[in-house]
Amino acid sequence: MLTAPNQPFDIGPIYYAVSTGPWGLLGLAASEKGLIHVQSAVSSEKAYVDFLKRSFVHPPQKNPDRLQPAIAQLRLYLKGKLKNFDVPLDFFSGTPFQKQVWKKLASIPYGETRSYTWLARSVKRPQAHRAVGNANGKNPLSILLPCHRVIQSNGGLGGYSGGIHIKKYLLELEKTGRAPL
Repeated sequence: MLTAPNQPFDIGPIYYAVSTGPWGLLGLAASEKGLIHVQSAVSSEKAYVDFLKRSFVHPPQKNPDRLQPAIAQLRLYLKGKLKNFDVPLDFFSGTPFQKQVWKKLASIPYGETRSYTWLARSVKRPQAHRAVGNANGKNPLSILLPCHRVIQSNGGLGGYSGGIHIKKYLLELEKTGRAPL
């Protein structure tokens, strides 16, 4: 689900593209510095553009060429042919705590999972399971910062802002190395 901030961000020009994914449309947005947002499921290009208009001071500019490296890497990942992303990221938003959680997500190896408890401990906040869960859910760069690899201590999947069906898909993809049917 797309939710815009209370006040739009002013980070300069915003570029976007919408691409197809295995479960529908993917929305991607970038600043001059790097990728700022990946939405794993958008209902339409118009809905994604409307979200970006509400979220940023500058109107979004459609520019698939600028986002081509990220799109190409996402496509390879979704075919089971890429394990690590190397596109520039721009962490312009988020609290220091959220950024700490998001950066820690990148350390979870492809094909493996970690618990919310592990994530809380690894950011030196062992009692903050719920807070790390909330930060995980606000991850603006889903898939690239693999919040889908965080599950409950009892093995339950927990939540996923793009939908639990997408989390299941991504975990199965990483487990088997090929796209689920």
